[in-house]
Amino acid sequence: MARKWLLRRPLTIEEILSWADAYRETTGRWPTKDTGAILGAKFETWLGVDAALRGGLRTLPGNSSLAQLLAEHRGVRNIHGLPTLSEGAILQWAEAHHQRTGAWPSIASGVIPDTAGETWKALDTALRLGARGLPGGRSLARLLAECRGVRHRRRPPRLTIAQILRWADAHHARTGAWPKAGDGAIADAPGDTWLAVDMALRHGRRGLAGGLTLALLLANERQARNAWSRPSLTAGQVLAWADAVHERTGDWPHAESGAVADAPGETWLAVDHALKRGGRGMPGGSSLADLLAAERGVRNLRNLPPLTRKQILAWADAHRKRTGRWPTVESGSIPDAPGESWITVNEALRKGTRSLRGGSSVARFLSQYRGKRSHIGLPALSQKKILVWADAHFQRTGKWPNTHTGPVVDAPGETWALIDNALNQGHRGLPGGSSLLRLLVRKRGVRDPMNLPALTEEQVLGWARVYFERTGEWPAYYAGAIADAPGETWARVDSALRLGKRTLPGGSSLAKLLVRVRIAAGDG
Repeated sequence: MARKWLLRRPLTIEEILSWADAYRETTGRWPTKDTGAILGAKFETWLGVDAALRGGLRTLPGNSSLAQLLAEHRGVRNIHGLPTLSEGAILQWAEAHHQRTGAWPSIASGVIPDTAGETWKALDTALRLGARGLPGGRSLARLLAECRGVRHRRRPPRLTIAQILRWADAHHARTGAWPKAGDGAIADAPGDTWLAVDMALRHGRRGLAGGLTLALLLANERQARNAWSRPSLTAGQVLAWADAVHERTGDWPHAESGAVADAPGETWLAVDHALKRGGRGMPGGSSLADLLAAERGVRNLRNLPPLTRKQILAWADAHRKRTGRWPTVESGSIPDAPGESWITVNEALRKGTRSLRGGSSVARFLSQYRGKRSHIGLPALSQKKILVWADAHFQRTGKWPNTHTGPVVDAPGETWALIDNALNQGHRGLPGGSSLLRLLVRKRGVRDPMNLPALTEEQVLGWARVYFERTGEWPAYYAGAIADAPGETWARVDSALRLGKRTLPGGSSLAKLLVRVRIAAGDG
């Protein structure tokens, strides 16, 4: 194998550099010994070239490398022959970065301008490992903290209770409230947050003893209200607050009513939690809604009384007698049952709550027990039946029905809109994917406005000449229907001529077409 290597053809420095230049031009990068095969040089690899440069093989001088060759002749940065560094130089570059950006550099700050390829990450590595003339055992963050007073994220300064209280007092003076752990940055301590302070108080970090929280510290030292040690409650107290709300607003409070106006710092949600879970002197197992229902007779939406079929039918009969119509879910409140509404009755019928079986609705219930026509239980349809009704409509009116035609005269309770929806959605025994218009187009040859037949200028001129012979005038776009073309109007023809629809070229009009033809015929 060694004999084969020695017998390979000679190499020159110029040839290697030309291959490197070609690689750079093709890829935008300089090659390394691990780049692989050399394109355009059969059987050559960059690893083989590097080995020859190092060992003095193939007429090369030796004691070099691909990296050294490119550094000497092309100025490429050689990571194995980097210049020495000093902490002073690093600090100068850091000050320039701070002056330029307003921030001190970190290992993520990228390339350092005017340094021939240096990066902050490379400097950090050299500081840590003691490479490139540096003593080692440091980092970029530590160097800036020690020499420029920059805050070190992993070694924040020590804290004292007095210091934290000063920041809290300043926060209270500014905002009118004591700080909480979630209040973000501390205005008087750049780089610190209330969350970081709370964590240090809890876990005994940064010179603090631990076992405390920001809330407890402020409760002990500043008598700030602490959410975890709120005063006891009594049912009488809660009811007094509720009575005051009802007297002021006419409504009873609920868990989402917000702050308790008569008890600063309290919320109805917190009261509800205490009633439910216990604590603060409350036994638990109740709720604000339960308490008001038991003590003030307020309707509890989560514990509604049972419903019966007889009761619902009585309310429905009264509604019909009063309005002339059967109720629906949109009919609102039920006058005969304060607090009830048809939508809550519908939900109970649907879900099977309040002693009802479920799987029903107001519409189905009235259809079953009062014979009210319901769109859910409509009789089956067929295309043949629909066409019979459509033919009868056409014979009566001279027009085919559409979705806006209204009731189907020959089928009481039906409307053409309901039929169109059933054809489209596949309800009532129909396959779906159709419409009233499509059915009439396919089965009765009705004109489809979305798929009109093609027109030609000759065809339009033919209709115009017939119009002239009949009236003594040429048609205008407002002349109405074209007698010789059922479904066509002069306005539609004019629009097609203008816009280039229905295979017409466009850019014209009915008036322009007639003028052009009359001029060609010598008719002024």
